[in-house]
Amino acid sequence: MSQTLTIKSPIDGRVVGELPLADEAGIEATLQKAREGFRAWKETSLEERLALCGRFIDALMADQAASADELTRQMGRPIRYTPKEIATAADRARTMMDLAPAGLADVEVEQSAAWGKYIRREPVGPVLVVPAWNYPYLIAVNSVVPALLAGNSVILKHSSQTALVAERIAAALDKAGLPAGVHNVVHTSHALTEKMVGDDRVAFVAFTGSVKGGHEMVRAAKDRFIGCGLELGGKDPAYVREDCAFDFTVENLVDGSFFNSGQSCCGIERIYVHRSLYDRFVEKFVALTNDYTLGDPLDEQTTLGPMAKQGQAEYVRDEIKKAVAAGATAHVDEKKFPLAQSGSHYCAPQVLTGVDHSMSVMTEETFGPVVGIMPVNDDDEAVRLMNDSVYGLTASVWTEDADAAVAIGNRVETGTFFQNRCDYLDPALAWVGVKDTGRGCTLSRLGYEQLTRPKSYHLRKQGAGS
Repeated sequence: MSQTLTIKSPIDGRVVGELPLADEAGIEATLQKAREGFRAWKETSLEERLALCGRFIDALMADQAASADELTRQMGRPIRYTPKEIATAADRARTMMDLAPAGLADVEVEQSAAWGKYIRREPVGPVLVVPAWNYPYLIAVNSVVPALLAGNSVILKHSSQTALVAERIAAALDKAGLPAGVHNVVHTSHALTEKMVGDDRVAFVAFTGSVKGGHEMVRAAKDRFIGCGLELGGKDPAYVREDCAFDFTVENLVDGSFFNSGQSCCGIERIYVHRSLYDRFVEKFVALTNDYTLGDPLDEQTTLGPMAKQGQAEYVRDEIKKAVAAGATAHVDEKKFPLAQSGSHYCAPQVLTGVDHSMSVMTEETFGPVVGIMPVNDDDEAVRLMNDSVYGLTASVWTEDADAAVAIGNRVETGTFFQNRCDYLDPALAWVGVKDTGRGCTLSRLGYEQLTRPKSYHLRKQGAGS
């Protein structure tokens, strides 16, 4: 008897959709289709692939309104924001199309009367893409589009929380005319996902999720020599220098802390403020935080929706309680947010001071609407605290001094360093982390490197010397 995946909305617990779960026979069929699809797809020209991806973008955007409503119901982000994720996914796909000719071009070494030497980038084979639920269109597009442009086939196994996104992507690719077997969607268990990782028909794994999930992927691939791209946890810091543009800085850091209910891998989770600005910064930060409207995300007035998972909401509440018990001060009165109750998906935004790195709220990924703020005396103290983490996805400095920003950035252990920006991903730049944030690189022209393998051509022409 086949099993079914039931997707329930964090808004009210209603069923959003039901999809069949693949069993071992279904997985076998998917792997076989992906391998056969790859054999034909790798022979197509880059021009053909680019044209198809252009049609895919058009098809995806044609369903933007319905997709946005469905996305809000699946993971709780307010409807005023979800259409932008789909539009941004389309823009990101266009950027990767623009970068494909350079990212996939031959590397010319020598062309002479005697020799032809160059390095060609060949597709690796079927790519298993396992995205997270928090930005389900964007994270999927990060890997699916460049994998297809590179000549690989794709197997998309999306998070069970946002599995309908995979169906939307598949429908758009079908409408664009992608040949059978080149793009495959499968919904299945963790155990069978790991079995796919271990199957020799999968050539690369692109996983976005927790550190624990990343370790599980690596263990599943332990007997194989394949690449695993892993984007895992984050505890992204911001440093506010005394020469910052004050109002601009506070407004952006509030948004960076609480957008998507704090459920962002590159969202701000800890802030270090120069002591001369500290009291003023906290006062304005708390005032802006209190302006959020926590409510039904299908209401256009709502700016903060429920968290996608009730267990994560409870974890956030517990982290706040632990910090307060250890001496921290919570500045937001939860009574201003009556929907925020224990046992629910709804979690009030919270600002903590009196925190330090003995508290897990300042060191472990919270992935929710809470941020800790600490005063610092100078750049050296800020850098030391920013680096005091097992994670390293992004970090930001807020200053008008560009030279100081670069000098600080050179010392901070992170994949992306921002000046006067946060919680943002530029697809023309490499998306990469250090330490427990994972390994590998997506996006930018460099992102094509892990989705291809170099093949050297050493051609000796007639009559050439040794």
